[in-house]
Amino acid sequence: MSNFDPNAILRGAQLTLVGVHRALQNPDLFTSTHYRQAAIAVAAGIAIRLIVAIPIVGVRVLLWFLSLVIDMDHAQWDNDVVDGLHFLEHSVLQVPFFLMTLMRYVTPTLDQMFMDSLRWVDQTYIQKHKSDDPRNLRALYYPNLQLYSTHEAKGEKKKKLLKEAIKTLLLRYGRKAAISLTVLAFSYLPYVGRFVLPAASFYTFSKSVGQQPAIIIFAGSLMLPRKYLVSFLQSYFSSRTLMRELLEPYFSRVRYSKEQKKIWFKDRAGVLFGFGLGFFAFVKIPLVGVLVYGLAEASTAYLITKITEPPPPPSEAEGFKKDDVRWKNKHEFLGLPWQMLDNYNVDMLGLKHQSDVQQIPRKQFS
Repeated sequence: MSNFDPNAILRGAQLTLVGVHRALQNPDLFTSTHYRQAAIAVAAGIAIRLIVAIPIVGVRVLLWFLSLVIDMDHAQWDNDVVDGLHFLEHSVLQVPFFLMTLMRYVTPTLDQMFMDSLRWVDQTYIQKHKSDDPRNLRALYYPNLQLYSTHEAKGEKKKKLLKEAIKTLLLRYGRKAAISLTVLAFSYLPYVGRFVLPAASFYTFSKSVGQQPAIIIFAGSLMLPRKYLVSFLQSYFSSRTLMRELLEPYFSRVRYSKEQKKIWFKDRAGVLFGFGLGFFAFVKIPLVGVLVYGLAEASTAYLITKITEPPPPPSEAEGFKKDDVRWKNKHEFLGLPWQMLDNYNVDMLGLKHQSDVQQIPRKQFS
C-alpha cells in the first residue's frame, strides 16, 4: 500500500495546488511568447470542441430528418442515442483529451515551458532559503538538466521523427480505445456482464499499485453503476497518460530504460496519480482545458524537485539513473507536515554539486 496509499495521493493533489501557485508567480510565464501560445491554445480548444461535436451534431441532424417521416414525439430512443454517443466520446474514448495530448507534437513549446519553470523553481528555492546555511541546501535542478541533450533533429529528419511520434501515439490510443470498447461491450453480457468492469479494474490496479488496493477497488466497484465505474477507470488511465506526457521533457533528457522507467513510475504511483488526477479534472473543462494543460506542464517542474534528486552532469547520468529509479526519501516526504512541504529539500538530498547554487542568476522577487 505504500506506493498508492491515501496519504500519497493527497500529497500529489497538494503538489498540484502548490505547483500551480508557484508557476503563476513566474513572470516569464507571462511573456509575449507565452501569450502567443496561449492564444493558439484557446483557438485549439475551440477547434477541439468543434471536432468532438461533429458526430453528435450529425446524429441530431439525421434524427431531425427521421422525425419528418416518423412520429418521434413519444420516443425516448433518440435521446438515448445522443446521450450514448456523448458518453462514448467523453468518458470511454476520451476524444477531447486525446486531441489535447496530440497538441504537444503540433506545437512543441511545452518543453521550454517546463525548463523555464524549473529555473524559476530553483530561483524561488534560493530566495526562500537565502538566510540558511548554503551547506545545508540541496543542489539545483536546472543548471545540470539543461546540459542534457534532447537530440532535437532538424529539417526532413525532424519531420520524419515527428511523424513516427504521432504514429506511435495514434497506435497507442487506438489500442486503448479498442480495449475500452471491448470491455464495455462485454459488460452488457447477461449474468457475467456485471463482473467484467470490476474484474478489469482489479487486473489494472493489481499490476500497477498492488493486490491490496486492487481488492478494495474491486469490492467497491461491484456496488457502482456501470456509467460511474467506466468514468472512474478512464479517469485513472487518462491521468496516468497525462502524467507521462507532462514528464516527457524530463525523460527526454534523462533517458531511463523501459524497465527503469516502469520502476520509477511504480515507486511514485500514489503521488503521480494525485497530481495527474487533479489536473485531469481541470483539463476536461471545455475551451480552457488546453490552457490548463500548459499550466500543468509548468507545475510539473515543481513536482520533479520533490520526487527526484537533482541530476548530476551528463557524464554521471548512468550512475544517477540506477540510483534514482527508487524514490529514496519517499517516507520522509510523505511524513512531512502539510505546511512544511518546501523543507523537504533542506539537508535531505545530500550536498553534491553545491557549486550549482552559484550558477543560476538571481532575480528580484516580489
